[in-house]
Amino acid sequence: MFFGGFKGSKVKPQLKMAVHRFQISSNKKTALMKQQMREISKLLTEDPPKEEKAKIRAEALIREDNTCEAYEILQLSCELLSERIKLLESHQECPTDLVKSISTLMWASYRVDNIPELTEIRKQFRSKYGKKFEENALANRGNVLNERVVAKLSAEPPSAYLVQTYLEKICDEFDVDWKPTIKLTVEEMSEPMAAPVGYSVPIAVGTRLAPATTGEANADFEIRYIPPPTKSSASTPYTPATATATASPYVPPSAPTNASTFDEPDIYIPGPPPSNPQTNINTGNPKDDSKEDNDGTKGNAGPSYDDLAARFNQLKK
Repeated sequence: MFFGGFKGSKVKPQLKMAVHRFQISSNKKTALMKQQMREISKLLTEDPPKEEKAKIRAEALIREDNTCEAYEILQLSCELLSERIKLLESHQECPTDLVKSISTLMWASYRVDNIPELTEIRKQFRSKYGKKFEENALANRGNVLNERVVAKLSAEPPSAYLVQTYLEKICDEFDVDWKPTIKLTVEEMSEPMAAPVGYSVPIAVGTRLAPATTGEANADFEIRYIPPPTKSSASTPYTPATATATASPYVPPSAPTNASTFDEPDIYIPGPPPSNPQTNINTGNPKDDSKEDNDGTKGNAGPSYDDLAARFNQLKK
């Protein structure tokens, strides 16, 4: 006996095909998750560790892991309904022990896009049990849904404690020595992961010329002011304080091209010695030439000023 537009011969192939698609999708996600775990371990082995990026990747990994878990439960529901399709055909009302499985599949058809068979399954059960049954399933009236499937397919982000736990498990599996930079408080453990602020981003990412640091930015460094050099001489080059100063070679002054610029040299030309060195010229008394008068001048011995001037003029000619 059939009720409404429900056809067991049409629903059972759809349920079996959904089981097959759930299995294929879970296998693909499992392979991708292994690759994601390896990439997260590489992020934590860098110096400094890219902890914030690793946390974001871990959150995506948790979401994929939850999806695979929900797929396994939905796959079990499809297998159960496929085996009891004769029972569903023979009863007008939905059996009590199958309400949760059917309602969960109808609810999941709006949230699992890669399993198109769920849409046809939902339409078949709506045609059998009515639109109100579908509304109760979608609104979860009377807690008719599988709570675990609802939690795993939820859009809510995982807790920060779960993200950190995943990172620690990944480090243990790939033998990575990593410890979290910021420890979680009791309040933060149950809350979603905080938005990244960039504490794990190193300084000078492009050039790598500055030392890489983790944690807060190194802003308490000392800035030394070096004043510019003063020009003491045009011929003396500036030598930095850190370099070894070398003596500049001596450059003799160039000779002037105009000879008339020279001043007349002050040349002392002594006169001829006196005829009697022991006798004074004026008095004839012997006197020591090295002895000076009381006023600090030498004696009157020697040529006169006129004689010296005449000789000097001759030398100039």
